[in-house]
Amino acid sequence: MSGVLYLVSTPIGNLEDITGRALRVLGEVDLIACEDTRHTQKLLSHYGIKTKTISYHEHNENERAAQLLERLRGGANIAMVSDAGTPGINDPGFRLVQLAHKNGMPVVPIPGPSALITALAASGLPTDAFFFAGFLPPRSASRRVRLAELRDQQATLVFYEAPHRIAAALKDAREILGERKAVVARELTKLHEEFARGPLSELAERFSAPDKARGEIVLMIDRAVESEAAPAQSTETIAALVAELESEGLDHRAALKKVARHLGISRDEAYRRLVAERNRTS
Repeated sequence: MSGVLYLVSTPIGNLEDITGRALRVLGEVDLIACEDTRHTQKLLSHYGIKTKTISYHEHNENERAAQLLERLRGGANIAMVSDAGTPGINDPGFRLVQLAHKNGMPVVPIPGPSALITALAASGLPTDAFFFAGFLPPRSASRRVRLAELRDQQATLVFYEAPHRIAAALKDAREILGERKAVVARELTKLHEEFARGPLSELAERFSAPDKARGEIVLMIDRAVESEAAPAQSTETIAALVAELESEGLDHRAALKKVARHLGISRDEAYRRLVAERNRTS
């Protein structure tokens, strides 16, 4: 018989945040596939677990997934963990899960911590509907296009963000989404846990200083409100986005097409507006 692939959720900071079931599974399986074996070893050593580990991350996932599948076929039980939280959420783990399902291998989730759910539950923002979009693009032009795409979502927007980009992300969100309530959650379950709440403009100012943003961050932004809708994108914004996308390596045609798609207009309409703007400023 084939083995079982267990998806084991691990603490996002505080080592006490792990279930008895998770500890039992980690101790009983034949192998633990880790995003970073050194990081996971700290958890295993803390609880006296001596199960063998192997690395499984974005740089070796194609080769490693095939190897792990063969181990499952041979009857080995394998636990997959990420550095923190639930494996497969915003990391390459879902590819191994897909492969296991495709080949008829049983996949068993061991639920536990998740940074996005932990942050959202304590945010004070509406939780009846939310949209998790992972990490925003690192460069401003692509980030602004992505935010424009999500502008009309009738759900709380949830993102992961890096400390060195949070101020720029908040500034872009204010310009594209309009002024909305937002929450920046950082260092969840750790000693310096913080929930910073306020309007986007206020948070952008608060986190503009380099020493104000440290640790892992979850950014949450309130949903669009019809009576307080964000202003429509201007032709100047379209032109600026096209120019920035070109600076990131896209040719003019591809940049214009991407902006048009995310703003919900045709490429011809985007081109017409672009030409009209240039005529006005020439």
